[in-house]
Amino acid sequence: MRRTPSRRLLTAVLLAASVLGPVALSPATAVHAASTARHDHDGRDDCPPRGLGPELTARLDRAVDNVRRQAGIPGLVVGLWMPGQGSYIRATGIADKTTRRPMTRDMYVRIGSETKTFTVTALLELVDDGRIGLDDPISDYVDHVPNGRHITLRHLAEMRSGLYPYTFDPDFQHDLLSNPSRTFTPHEVLAYGFKHKNTFAPGTQFQYSNSNLVLLGLVIEKVSGQPLADFIQRRVLRPAHLHHTLFPSDASIPEPHPRGYTNQTLTGATVDATDWNPSWAWAAGAMISNLNDLRHWAKTVATGTLLRPETQAQRLKMLPTGIPGTSYGLGIFNSSGWIGHNGSIPGYETVTVYLPSRKATLVLMLNTDITYQGQEPSSLVARAITEIVTPDNVYDRPTPPR
Repeated sequence: MRRTPSRRLLTAVLLAASVLGPVALSPATAVHAASTARHDHDGRDDCPPRGLGPELTARLDRAVDNVRRQAGIPGLVVGLWMPGQGSYIRATGIADKTTRRPMTRDMYVRIGSETKTFTVTALLELVDDGRIGLDDPISDYVDHVPNGRHITLRHLAEMRSGLYPYTFDPDFQHDLLSNPSRTFTPHEVLAYGFKHKNTFAPGTQFQYSNSNLVLLGLVIEKVSGQPLADFIQRRVLRPAHLHHTLFPSDASIPEPHPRGYTNQTLTGATVDATDWNPSWAWAAGAMISNLNDLRHWAKTVATGTLLRPETQAQRLKMLPTGIPGTSYGLGIFNSSGWIGHNGSIPGYETVTVYLPSRKATLVLMLNTDITYQGQEPSSLVARAITEIVTPDNVYDRPTPPR
């Protein structure tokens, strides 16, 4: 009898990220990281306190250390930039459980669902070009989508299409986890979802679904006449000056990078998922980036630098998700004032968010997606940090009903 993984599996998590309660802080000694770093025995990048000042830095160090140890996070990179106050940049823990190589701030990671912000930005640029309309039905671009005549591109970007998420399909889960190096095409993954009935009428509810973003990737390819990766490179990454962000064509990841660890396996055992092929996630979750690029992307996507103001206004029209504290726009969320996205893919988690009221940016990169007491580790870290630095805007998104 084969084991059926939980529905958390492979969803490139947005709203399954959870923080259900405050994290108690235990005493710890640590200091603020900087580019002239040294590595201690715990794999931490350390240098004399600066940036946000010794007291606040020490509080953040204790919070980060406590969450990392409590949740069993092997390695973690934190970047926090608060104009007028300073910054906090920290790499802690290990990048490789075997060699004990330390985590460092210059590493590349798989960014999972943060890919959605790039895909939807590319789509909205086609809107700005006058080549598509957000209220066009998906049937104008892709054949054989269930109820496709009534599902618009807007519904897809808002996660309100009603299409069954292909990552929920047990056959997909088994096929991927039986052979994580397998290459999937967009149409292959969509087929797993399309064999199920739609879950609700378009526009009536919110349901996070990678099926939506794979379809939007196909729209971009059809309208632009280019592979999705090429279009994103030319119209998004290059204009945004993101020189360390890429859409991989295979399972490779640039150096330096940490090993990524997951328990999303057929047996539930923890394995190294670094070299798993991300093709199954494609437009919904296959991209790779680093701390510096994500820092700049946070403000770019939240403020709409690459888009016309009226298009960005549509993007930021946040609708309720049914989950307290979180609303969702066009491929972007608002969590207690923080605007951006998180990402989860087997082996890695990230958070990239911007707080307009403070012009603050927070970026997290983890080399695990293993939950702690049902809570996503990246959200545990984000909550612990924002409770300290922005107590009126705490990044806190409870787990939705399964």
